[in-house]
Amino acid sequence: MHRLATIFSFFGLLFLLQSCQSSPTEKAQNPNIIYILADDLGYGELGIYGQELIETPNLDALAKSGMRFTQHYTGAPVCAPARCVLLTGQHTGHAHVRGNDEWKARGDVWSYQAMFDNPFLEGQRPLPDSIVTIAEILQDAGYKTGSVGKWGLGAPTTEGVPNKQGFDFFYGYNCQRQAHTYYPMHLWRNEERHILNNKMVAPRANLAEGANPNDSTSYADFRLNDYAPTLMHDEALGFMEANKDQPFFLYYASPIPHLPLQAPKRWVEYYRKKLGEEAPYTGKSYYPNQYPRAAYAGMISYLDEQVGDLVAKLKEMGVYENTLIIFSSDNGPTYTGGADTPFFDSAKPFKTEYGWGKGFTHEGGIRVPMMASWPGKIKASSQSTHISAFYDVLPTLCEVAGQPIPANTDGISFLPALLQKDQKAHDYLYWEFPAYKGQQAVRMGKWKAIRANIFEGNMTLQLFDLENDPREQNDVAAANPEIVQKIEGIMKAAHVPATIERFKIKELGD
Repeated sequence: MHRLATIFSFFGLLFLLQSCQSSPTEKAQNPNIIYILADDLGYGELGIYGQELIETPNLDALAKSGMRFTQHYTGAPVCAPARCVLLTGQHTGHAHVRGNDEWKARGDVWSYQAMFDNPFLEGQRPLPDSIVTIAEILQDAGYKTGSVGKWGLGAPTTEGVPNKQGFDFFYGYNCQRQAHTYYPMHLWRNEERHILNNKMVAPRANLAEGANPNDSTSYADFRLNDYAPTLMHDEALGFMEANKDQPFFLYYASPIPHLPLQAPKRWVEYYRKKLGEEAPYTGKSYYPNQYPRAAYAGMISYLDEQVGDLVAKLKEMGVYENTLIIFSSDNGPTYTGGADTPFFDSAKPFKTEYGWGKGFTHEGGIRVPMMASWPGKIKASSQSTHISAFYDVLPTLCEVAGQPIPANTDGISFLPALLQKDQKAHDYLYWEFPAYKGQQAVRMGKWKAIRANIFEGNMTLQLFDLENDPREQNDVAAANPEIVQKIEGIMKAAHVPATIERFKIKELGD
């Protein structure tokens, strides 16, 4: 009897050991994925990318735990098209959304009160349901999918809302105009409004007549109760907790550091002491701020703090080692609203001033920071010079999740680069932008070509050798006619007429 019991005990122990060994193997096949997208964060605004005034210890640590990319590009130089390219894997010569379009035909879309009374006035033109997003692909792979932050790809009641584009959960701004205040009257939880304890403050509201710009009480209307970045961050942590026992994909589209300048008080006080005295901002674009430089730096440090929270949460849940984290920005730094980006050298080493950052296809407008961390997979403190863009994210995550890559993507998976294996290179990267006077751009090896002012009839290319001229100061088109001719052919082949009238470029034959 004793011998029989011993045999049963042996086989029972063997069964338990096999069970314990199989779970991690299964889990490792389906890593969690967190993609964090900052808003208007310049290439040079993180310590790991050379920033000297703004402190970003958590993002610097994230980069050091994995790989930092030095030649990564957004899909477009402004918000909505960049996000469309990211989620659909198509460059702006093929993408449905190619620019910001506030869809003014609906009515008074710039009135916060009108939008509050009629949610249909919120939001931008929708992505069609026929377009496949990375969230839908990951759903098919068994992932729970969530998004927090700023959407901008489909107004409420349309087919473009996040819950109809592959996200099981959404919390944040549906509309990018609503994101012009960090104290909105409401945010969206899935397809229902979450009413907040904030009063209506009109866009571009300023100090009351006669108010003292050096008196902190004059700014009371711009420091209200419910701070959207904190609310959205809490929802992100809750989504992670709720789905810790299964693979999840979190698209964390922070509104920071997009204007207006509204930062947590403790961070403003920190940078006031560090940066010293400064003049208030009381201009006509966005809200006023008594300490604009301190507020701008404080916003970025608060985003950095939130990234640290996400990493700490992963470790608390015991899933950090099985999570791929990617961080980037939707375009280069802004030029208005009190954000003194030249003071911070925000696009360093590229030019930051108006005409070179956000809204433009120069390097300062479209080259963005990108880092990736995946313990045990991506080598710590590694760096990649692989030339990549937002439309590579979809095929990369398809490969991570073991899903087939759609045939219509313009992207190439950069998973081999992450794993330090042989990486296929792009023949070229392409951008077109039907705003800021109309632009096209191509990156081909060391060459960068820009066609600017298309709407004014210009079809001449500027050509830059980025290896020797990263700030794009010397046009060498005349000395390289064969390169110019080749890129002109690429620009013609990469462009398909837009489906939305506002994004058509008649100078290109649309």
